[in-house]
Amino acid sequence: MSSRISGAPALTARDLAQVAVFAALIIALGLPGTITIGTSGVPITLQSLGVMVAGALLGARKGSLAVLTVIAVGMALPVLAGGRTTLTALASPTAGFLIGWIPTAALIGWLTVKALPRYNAIVGTLINLLGGIVVLYACGIAGMLLRTDLTLVAALSANVTFLPGDAIKAVVAAVVAAQVHRAYPALLTGRRAPAAPAADAA
Repeated sequence: MSSRISGAPALTARDLAQVAVFAALIIALGLPGTITIGTSGVPITLQSLGVMVAGALLGARKGSLAVLTVIAVGMALPVLAGGRTTLTALASPTAGFLIGWIPTAALIGWLTVKALPRYNAIVGTLINLLGGIVVLYACGIAGMLLRTDLTLVAALSANVTFLPGDAIKAVVAAVVAAQVHRAYPALLTGRRAPAAPAADAA
């Protein structure tokens, strides 16, 4: 029996390199640290921006793998924003947000592929809002309810402060992805842009 998922092509060296690069990007976006607002214990970081970009540029599978790589590296090294490890994050109220990175990248990647070749900054922003706010916050708030004594209303209220910043991240990720997909239309689909018709011979 094949060890890889049926119907899923094997990852190439280029695919693995892309996964590694975007994992490094997500880690690098954690270097500025965190800002904690309020008493919820949920910090503002730039790493969720990297998760959105990874999904939008790598697709569901490679985007998710980039996130999983960060989580795996974080088991041994403090690669999460604020100098945290994966174990530290999983033991905190932010556990749901960290786990939520995986479906966030997967959904954004899947919807981005579906939107091509008509993907643009507006479509991308809507996709990123769905993945980076609706899905991510659903996972994060579920984690908060499990890790704290907050009620659902209190958990929702505690996260309202973060909405403007995450909305800006969704727009930035969409603008970046739109430019990249315009320049490299075959990045996710494998379909190359049609060649320009040759000029008629004189």
